[in-house]
Amino acid sequence: MLLSFAIYCAAIPKCRPEELFDHALKTPADVSNLVEKAKGGDAEAQFRVGLAYDMGKGVPCDHEQAASWYKKAADRGNPGAQNNLGGLYERGLGVTQSDTEAVRWYARAAAEGLPAAQNNLGFMYAEGRGVTQSDQSAVFWYRKAADKGYAAGETNLGLMYSTGRGVPADPKQAIKLYRKAAKSGFVPAEFELGQLYFHGTGTPQNLSEAIQLFRKAAEHGSGEAQSQLGFVYSYGRGVPQDYSQAEQWYRLAAANGSLEGRHNLAVVLALLHGDHDAGNIVEAEAAPTLRSQSPASITSDDGLPAGRLSLLGGKR
Repeated sequence: MLLSFAIYCAAIPKCRPEELFDHALKTPADVSNLVEKAKGGDAEAQFRVGLAYDMGKGVPCDHEQAASWYKKAADRGNPGAQNNLGGLYERGLGVTQSDTEAVRWYARAAAEGLPAAQNNLGFMYAEGRGVTQSDQSAVFWYRKAADKGYAAGETNLGLMYSTGRGVPADPKQAIKLYRKAAKSGFVPAEFELGQLYFHGTGTPQNLSEAIQLFRKAAEHGSGEAQSQLGFVYSYGRGVPQDYSQAEQWYRLAAANGSLEGRHNLAVVLALLHGDHDAGNIVEAEAAPTLRSQSPASITSDDGLPAGRLSLLGGKR
């Protein structure tokens, strides 16, 4: 699976779609053999040729070719191809971007019972992209995916329970869903579960457990978790206060595209090295986006020296 974690829902910042990438190809010979089958009308071979072009496995990455082969397989009813074609339309890769077309293909694959497509269709309803926004419809499709043990569906359904969208707010139910997804090693679930332990939401506060989950997600490359670890080291929440450790985690988060990590890195650099100019630049470029994601900024009352910038994170 290749997970599209950079796409955010409007009111659930970490609700996310997925695309189905399986049966990975290893050699050009594999692709050559598949192309012959695909030209003969074999839908599974067409899907896998599209997959090869989409991922650049055995052939150069070419999203137009991927879309062409996915379309052939999708028209023959292959749900994996339908889902992945929807993903190309959603992102405008190899085709003209169209949320309406993305929904059409996700819906066809979801109707066939493909949990990745059910999750993606839930995302489109949650965000109101290509369809009329409906939290209830989002919950319906997330639940379909979650009932199949699909980790992304479990996590997104957990987010709906955590925020009370489409269902009554129920952090305990959210915890159950996050735990199920985290058991399969699903990184966003590890991070979300860590957040609930960190804040004591739906469960007694347990900073040790929260940090363990953040660290696990961070080691799997989550920029959000890396930024959160930087935050706990900045303030000594469950760990000894250590600005050098905070800097290291914020650097990793920034390198992974976390705007919050980038902002907080500038704050720590200003505190440690007096690099205020860098902090001012980052505040101007990143702070408006960060504050929309993290309404409650942490100020010097939490233990850091007062300054123009305050660290963002840790609260929701």
